[in-house]
Amino acid sequence: MHGGVEIKNTYKILLITAAVVVVLDQASKAAVMGNLSQDQIIEVISGFFDLVYFRNPGAAFGIFNEGGLLRKLFLIATSSAALIVIWTLLKQSKDTAVSFGLSLIAGGAVGNLIDRIRFGSVVDFLYFHIGSYYWPAFNIADSAITVGVVIAAFFFYFRHQK
Repeated sequence: MHGGVEIKNTYKILLITAAVVVVLDQASKAAVMGNLSQDQIIEVISGFFDLVYFRNPGAAFGIFNEGGLLRKLFLIATSSAALIVIWTLLKQSKDTAVSFGLSLIAGGAVGNLIDRIRFGSVVDFLYFHIGSYYWPAFNIADSAITVGVVIAAFFFYFRHQK
């Protein structure tokens, strides 16, 4: 029954972690959409951090910003395929830290997928910069994906070095 317990724990990690990410992501995006006008910028920390309401029709760093319906369908299909890969990796994972990282990625992918299906674009609102050098705006889902990739890769690499 050793394998059965690991699978159940893996799925619990996935469901709880992904659900928390999706709820935080969608709630934060709803707050931004309800309180800011599109393309509005509110300075929070002068010269470093702004809250914004941007719509990103493409992918990370503004790639695939052109393309209309085909772009939207491609990005939805890509997100769906990524979720299938994550599910497959989670089924095989016996490492709690790697499962947690993959669950963060899954939650972020679902959060952004919801936006793509609902709006045809992703709502971004966190905008960091140093002076006139800006990092592209992002959201909670993007943050979860990034942190999840780092955690999963770190623990997968170092635990498999033994």
